[in-house]
Amino acid sequence: MTAPHVIDPARFLSEQLEQASPDLMRSMLTTFINALMSAEADAVCGAEYGVRSEARTNSRNGYRHRDFDTRTGTLDVAIPKVRQGSYFPDWLLERRRRAEAALTSVVATCYLLGVSTRRMEKLVETLGITRLSKSQVSVMAADLDAQVEAFRTRPLDAGPYTFVAADALVLKVREGGRVVNVHAMVATGVNADGHREVLGIQATSAEDGAGWLAFFRDLTARGLTGVKLVTSDAHAGLVAAIGATLPGAAWQRCRTHYAANLMAATPKSSWPWVKTLLHSVYDQPDAAGVQAQFDRVLDALAEKLPRVADHLDAARADILAFTPFPKGLWRQVWSNNPQERLNREIRRRTDVVGIFPDRTALIRLVGAVLAEQHDEWIEARRYLSLDLIQQSQTVGTAPAPTTEQEETNPELALSA
Repeated sequence: MTAPHVIDPARFLSEQLEQASPDLMRSMLTTFINALMSAEADAVCGAEYGVRSEARTNSRNGYRHRDFDTRTGTLDVAIPKVRQGSYFPDWLLERRRRAEAALTSVVATCYLLGVSTRRMEKLVETLGITRLSKSQVSVMAADLDAQVEAFRTRPLDAGPYTFVAADALVLKVREGGRVVNVHAMVATGVNADGHREVLGIQATSAEDGAGWLAFFRDLTARGLTGVKLVTSDAHAGLVAAIGATLPGAAWQRCRTHYAANLMAATPKSSWPWVKTLLHSVYDQPDAAGVQAQFDRVLDALAEKLPRVADHLDAARADILAFTPFPKGLWRQVWSNNPQERLNREIRRRTDVVGIFPDRTALIRLVGAVLAEQHDEWIEARRYLSLDLIQQSQTVGTAPAPTTEQEETNPELALSA
């Protein structure tokens, strides 16, 4: 009787790789790459190395060595040569992916400008950058800037974009001999095919109404149409910009941001209970159930935590704007969690730099990260089904407000 397997091979390998030294990682990566290229060369030749076969169309002719820069260091890889024609692994030795190249360029620029020299030296070594000159940095940056600019200014012609989410991240940039905060405004949407897209990225000095208005005007000028619901935080300038540029769209307050606002108004000891009550509102089976549970939550809070109850009641229209839409997509549209995950990915890349040398470098890196994410979304499975999108397009969530509506519900008037 054999003993049962008690070790998860994938987990065991992951733990070993995490604990591995850089030399071991480089050795393992070199072995894997060489084996993969050898297998591809065998396919080109029509038979395995050293094997006689009638299917053989070519034969090996030694190797040529080439340095391959990776994040574990520079590897010496052996590229197989063939007697007739040539074999070259374009899939491996092509330029790094956009985000990796952008990160390399920004870090190298900081290094060459003398920004935090000791820290940058370690980062450069980690990225496997050797013998990098200012001219090489300039060429790399120019190529990336052109790609990012083309991505940022492309026509938005895959609409209607039924659902849109918007948020801003604060990043640090050196300007005028000092470090200032720059806001990177990002918008994503769901296109007519059900796939998510990164719609735009802009950097502004302040997250104010003028900045958001210019951002959304740029999106609409590039073709943003058919928007039914916009999810964001409750920044007044952002909400006003949505109302001014997307008059047919309703506004949904981001659940993640609102929970943080409500927590600030709740005694720390009571927050777990209040959080559970708030989540119970979103877990109802239909719109009527959501409204009824919201009333029950208000009644439960009114006696013990009247301030929290008032806070929740004032935000009712903002956080329940998702209810007219089909139940199948509630979790996608009433929460900004997908946007928060995207923000975390941007943070993961930008934290390596810390302080950007200029706004161009910021746009280069953040734009490259977003372009890479955009490509992954387009190639992945649909975010929403076509049936749900069609049903949502028929929902009259935000008709042109009448004078009576504006007077009785200023929140709806603002979001219309």
